[in-house]
Amino acid sequence: MNNYFKWDVDRDILNIFGPFSIRWYSLLFIAGILVGNYIFVRFAKREHKPFMLCESLLYYIVIGTVVGARLGHCLFYDPIGYLSNPLTILKIWEGGLASHGGYAGVLAAVYLFSRKHPEMSFFWIGDRIGIVSILAGAFIRLGNFFNSEIVGRVTDVRWAVIFAKVDNYPRHPTQIYEAIGYALISLVLYLCYRFTRMANAPGRLLGLACVLAFTFRAFIEYFKENQVPFETNLPFNMGQILSIPFILVGIMLVLGIQNSKNSHEGHSRSFV
Repeated sequence: MNNYFKWDVDRDILNIFGPFSIRWYSLLFIAGILVGNYIFVRFAKREHKPFMLCESLLYYIVIGTVVGARLGHCLFYDPIGYLSNPLTILKIWEGGLASHGGYAGVLAAVYLFSRKHPEMSFFWIGDRIGIVSILAGAFIRLGNFFNSEIVGRVTDVRWAVIFAKVDNYPRHPTQIYEAIGYALISLVLYLCYRFTRMANAPGRLLGLACVLAFTFRAFIEYFKENQVPFETNLPFNMGQILSIPFILVGIMLVLGIQNSKNSHEGHSRSFV
């Protein structure tokens, strides 16, 4: 009989008083944001951008991430439950954040910020935020591992983990799969940024980030347990369905569709 690794770590690092505590998930969530911000500031300084604006951008990103992730969870995973009692949407401390909604919230925040600060364009920010946000996703998946949530399907592979807070079955540690995968994708994107010309082609790195990260996400979903019961009757689960728009938009950005309008306008002016 295999001696599977048993995971039974307390979600709380420190109980402060009553229901208030410091959790591993919260710590890793914040760590991902801070590490990502540090790297982004380095990008801004390296490229002589007004890096003093990065603090303001960070506020936009944090709010966009939390609001987008919460609304994504409520609308995509339990719309009837939350819409029948809208006030529960505000109870973010009870859990329930969807990564697809979080990434959409980040893009919305970047758009709003770039409208207010045109010296940092949407695609300039987006190409670099793509690198660091996926790295932050790796930290968040480690937080999910500490929480014993988003677990994988039952398996007999040697590296299976028994999540004691869930049940006594050995399961795929899909949180670790995703954390490693996102870290590697972030590294690939960084290498493309440093050693190719993609950084000079607005939108290409952001597109590549979407294609790589969400294709990988859709693949990993095959090893996960469904998050909600209604997914059982679907040909693809919600994580895969929500990945499709990101992949399609990513492909279009990699192909340069964002430059077609400017190119068309340029040709039109040449005939004036």
